[in-house]
Amino acid sequence: MNKAVLVIVAAVLAIISADAQVSLDSCRHMALANNNNIKISAEKIRAAGFKKQEAFAAYLPSIDFTGGYTHNQKEISIFDSDQLLPTKTFNPATGSYDFNLVVGPDGRPVTTPDGQYIPSTVALIPKDAMTYDIKNVFFGAITLTQPVFMGGKIVALNKIAGYNEQLQQALHDNNADNLVTAVDAAYWQVVSLKAKQRLATSYVALLDTLHANVNSMVNEGVATKSDLLAVAVKLNQAQVDLTKVDNGLSLSRMALAQLCGQPVDRPMTLADEDRETVADTEAANFSAAYAIDDVYADRDDVRALELAVKIYEQKEKVALSEMLPNVALIGAYSFSNPNMFNGFEKRFAGAFSVGAMVKIPIWHWGGDYAKVKSAKSDLAISRLELADAKEKIRLQTSQASFKMEEAKRSFRTATVNLDNANENLRQAQLGFKEGVLTPEKVMEAQTAWLKAHSEIIDTEIDLHLCQIYLSKALGRLKY
Repeated sequence: MNKAVLVIVAAVLAIISADAQVSLDSCRHMALANNNNIKISAEKIRAAGFKKQEAFAAYLPSIDFTGGYTHNQKEISIFDSDQLLPTKTFNPATGSYDFNLVVGPDGRPVTTPDGQYIPSTVALIPKDAMTYDIKNVFFGAITLTQPVFMGGKIVALNKIAGYNEQLQQALHDNNADNLVTAVDAAYWQVVSLKAKQRLATSYVALLDTLHANVNSMVNEGVATKSDLLAVAVKLNQAQVDLTKVDNGLSLSRMALAQLCGQPVDRPMTLADEDRETVADTEAANFSAAYAIDDVYADRDDVRALELAVKIYEQKEKVALSEMLPNVALIGAYSFSNPNMFNGFEKRFAGAFSVGAMVKIPIWHWGGDYAKVKSAKSDLAISRLELADAKEKIRLQTSQASFKMEEAKRSFRTATVNLDNANENLRQAQLGFKEGVLTPEKVMEAQTAWLKAHSEIIDTEIDLHLCQIYLSKALGRLKY
């Protein structure tokens, strides 16, 4: 059911009066709307959806901006001092430029003791002209990166994200099944104790009537005080049992209210607790037939384990991608102040650049290979867990099916015993009234009547519980 609908249903049920009857479906919906584990698993589904979106974004180009500021203590200079550079003059005779050198009387260039020529004229380049102010530098870049081939990692991660979302949904459904099963068990426990409370009250009434009759017989001298004491002891025990049933019923109501997310002191009158016959046709005729492959397909926990296997298969591919080349296209616009694009200018200027990046793993001392082997081991473990779960589910469904058939047989037998016990009590009461049976015989018939009624209640409740457990084992629990 839609979460919003569940919340509305829970809100409506929360304000119903104390005398209003709460159905089994209402209890289920309140529990699903108020249970914290269900809310947590619902949030995990939402988180998995966001992770799926995050994984898909890896297919698309990423755009980033990087910027910064640097303060430098000193300026930067190309020269350590003023520079004197020799000059040249055009020589028409040779058609080339010759250095202007100091010439001796013999017309030959003068050299220094170490053999260096002495220029006659020089060009001065002051140090200050080649000194640049870089004390305050601003820089930045806008980059675009488009993955081309990442070794299959992006595809695998997207599949993992998709499987994880389905996995969280399967776990959510499995948690809901477990909660509904617990609510159903608590609901029918209340119904069972309510029926036993009525039974215990009727039994006390029978003994009370018998005690009054025996007391009259003692006064008339046709019965002994021993007979009266025996009935009184039985009556006191029945009253004690009734008190225990009352306490158990109160505690069971509290447990059900807690599962439904309601205050434990809130009175909850159940729709089925006043029914004379708890068993219904659906439970008595519920089919226990199944095909094990259909069970595997319908079980949320099996689906979760199958999805886990698929996730580990993709994780193996992710580990393998670390051993394959990665290729990406890169584009960027970089800028700075000061800039060197047109001399040295103290203003912002930038330029575009494009390129490609290739990363090829060569040698990592076996680390990547070990990662792949580890992923293979995880995959093998997940497959073994799936196989083990299927074996346990096969056993679980077989046991639940056998118990369902046993519950049906027990219910039919208890029905026959109940008819016999009712007739036996009627005959005993008639014989006691006519004076041919003793009080002990009547109490034996009453005890048998009590046992038969208690057994029919137990078998009726067992029918419902076995139907629930079998439906859950088969993956067919509906709510």
